[in-house]
Amino acid sequence: MDFALNEEQQQAAEMVRRFAQTEIEPTIGEWDRRQEMSPDVLPRMGELGILGICLPVRYGGQGFDYVTLGLVCEELERVDTTLRVIMSVHMGLCSLTILQWGTEEQKKRFLIPQAQGKEYAGFGLTEPGHGSDAANIRATARREGDTYILNGEKMWISLATKAHNFLVVARTDPNAKPSAGLTAFMITSDMKGVTTGDIHGKLGVRAGSTGWIAMQDVEVPAAYRIGEEGEGFKVAMSALDNGRYTVGAGATGLIRACLEESVAYAKQRETFGVPIAQHQLIQQKLGYMSLWYDTARLLCLRAGWMKNQGLRNTRETSQAKWYATDHSVMAALEAVQIHGAYGFSDEYKVERYLRNSKGAVIYEGTSEIHQLMQAAYALGERTDGKLRCELPAYDTEAWQTE
Repeated sequence: MDFALNEEQQQAAEMVRRFAQTEIEPTIGEWDRRQEMSPDVLPRMGELGILGICLPVRYGGQGFDYVTLGLVCEELERVDTTLRVIMSVHMGLCSLTILQWGTEEQKKRFLIPQAQGKEYAGFGLTEPGHGSDAANIRATARREGDTYILNGEKMWISLATKAHNFLVVARTDPNAKPSAGLTAFMITSDMKGVTTGDIHGKLGVRAGSTGWIAMQDVEVPAAYRIGEEGEGFKVAMSALDNGRYTVGAGATGLIRACLEESVAYAKQRETFGVPIAQHQLIQQKLGYMSLWYDTARLLCLRAGWMKNQGLRNTRETSQAKWYATDHSVMAALEAVQIHGAYGFSDEYKVERYLRNSKGAVIYEGTSEIHQLMQAAYALGERTDGKLRCELPAYDTEAWQTE
């Protein structure tokens, strides 16, 4: 297992770092205060190829590997969580799931425009009454010939009012056990009966788009079904494996941002006649933050490496997401503490880091869910069988060939 980054991976990370630092960071604080997404963010990420960074060239992507996806997410969230959330839903939850489960026709229809940034993608699993209990969702899909009729509502959907395409899960068999009666579909925002709206007043990720999707007698072609009937829960859980990887990698970037801001502040802020960096309790905080960053990064690199090899990585990705997000909250709390009263003001970035950090310990599996998952693995009560459709291993030649 070699975690040395190759030249391509380093160049991709550097390109995204420059974009985030020069084009987003100068104004992100203002967009956060306005609780709006900058209209330039999605088009610019599309132009730079970020939205298709780890999709094969033949599907409009850049042909990079899964480790590169993690590095990109780290660089994006180092500047603002909003940027990483885009990658989590557009790439992790939707595009990679289509790559894994979609037919060739579906890949051409959805992946190519999504990878090129001509269309944006979202994911609809959570409902007003169902989050962690994903198997018991209430949205329904009834088949009529070559069409499914979808009804229901999805809640807390990133890019709800920005995305063109959504991967959603609905119940096709009300008599089957909850996890066996679900089916996944692609719907588009211009389908009759699809309406979306924004949610405001969020604690964090205010410069991003979060909202809801309502489906009223939406006619969806059977050709837009992802996987077979009854496979929706498996499709959704594999989507979460992909999304959780990006969340963990992004949270690693947030830990890094907290550490960097704290080190810079501690060197220039003086108390009792010396920079606070010379006080041992401040050093203790910085030492822990450094440890948290390296540990989170290594866990994410392991998950990315396993994805590259085509190995099942549900346990490892869960660990990475759980550890990185929990410790991003801890790092943000310490960063605010180091900044003292200034950390309580949006004059300094760490105030936004703290607000942004909290969401990730809730979405894509709460920390409590991941803790239970890891306990089940440790007790031997949970194992991962082979899926009918596995996420493809990375193949440099195949992925970079037209």
